Amino acid sequence: MEKGKGKQSIESVTSSFRDLQLNNNTVKSSSTQNSVAFPLQSQFLNSNKRKVPPSLLSLCLGVVGGNLEDIIDDLAEISLTFPSDIKLVLLAIARRRKLLNDEVVIALADSSWQILDVSGSDVSDYGLCHIVDICQNLRAVDISRCSSLTPPGVSKLLQHCHSLQILRWGGCPRSEYTARRCLGLLKPNLNDVEGESWEELDTQELAQGAQSVRWLVWPKIDKDSLETLTIECPRIVVNPKPSLLGFRGTEVPQEALLEFVLDDPIVKDIDPKTWAVSGFNRTPVLPVTSPNELSVAEKFRLAFLERDTRLAPKRAKNARQHQRRAERQWVMMDTRAKALALASKATKSVNIRNL
Repeated sequence: MEKGKGKQSIESVTSSFRDLQLNNNTVKSSSTQNSVAFPLQSQFLNSNKRKVPPSLLSLCLGVVGGNLEDIIDDLAEISLTFPSDIKLVLLAIARRRKLLNDEVVIALADSSWQILDVSGSDVSDYGLCHIVDICQNLRAVDISRCSSLTPPGVSKLLQHCHSLQILRWGGCPRSEYTARRCLGLLKPNLNDVEGESWEELDTQELAQGAQSVRWLVWPKIDKDSLETLTIECPRIVVNPKPSLLGFRGTEVPQEALLEFVLDDPIVKDIDPKTWAVSGFNRTPVLPVTSPNELSVAEKFRLAFLERDTRLAPKRAKNARQHQRRAERQWVMMDTRAKALALASKATKSVNIRNL
């Protein structure tokens, strides 16, 4: 009996498998759900991967950068033992906090730097020349919106940094003027050079100063300057755009893209609140006045009264002179007035004789 029951159960299972009909819609729906669920799951995992807690070094640099103005006076002594990358981070924070000037850039300058971003800062020719003397391996430099830089400082940068490939300038009226004045340093000098193509001349020093510059970022370049660079400096690409095929077979570096900020990768792990502490929107501190001190309006009123009293004699003198000039002019222009004036003089002379 048990063997018979076993055979019957096997036959029933086999027949049930034969009668089983798979629904294609069900299979598709399940596969669709899996295909949707997998990207969501991967996206969730990627989002969890992005939320990496900041390192202790980044937190420390954020604290130092948030109080950077308190240590600027001693920054040259403090940064002596700092690694070059730490100095570069502090430079980027100082630039964002509007604290970057000659003193800060000289205190942090390091010979191993390949990227320098001083855009929108108060760095002058003195600070830039000091950096050029120390950092001779610079590959990308951003000096845009630096109103304190003049052609002599930029000229030294172009003539001494032989590894410079990416240059970013312009952006403000003063910087635009400096860029146009330094345009001649980018032009090649072909008087004593022999060759039939730019490829043959590529290894020779053709330019007067900037031998290695290949990418120029100049957002507000004028038409004449662009035409000059296109005709006379064919090796320099102005404002390159991102492309999958690159430019003339050469991949465009991200530092040469118009919308790229040169020192963004340097501070990518630093909390943006670090440079929001002060610098951009600094609240002015109002002076504390004592109750007995006069208000500003009262001070202006008293100053006006004092000035009016001091100038009153001069105004009276000017009025008398103006009246005498008017009388003299009236006598010279009117015949009757002239006759009266002569008669009065004659009367005076007769009276004097009678005396």
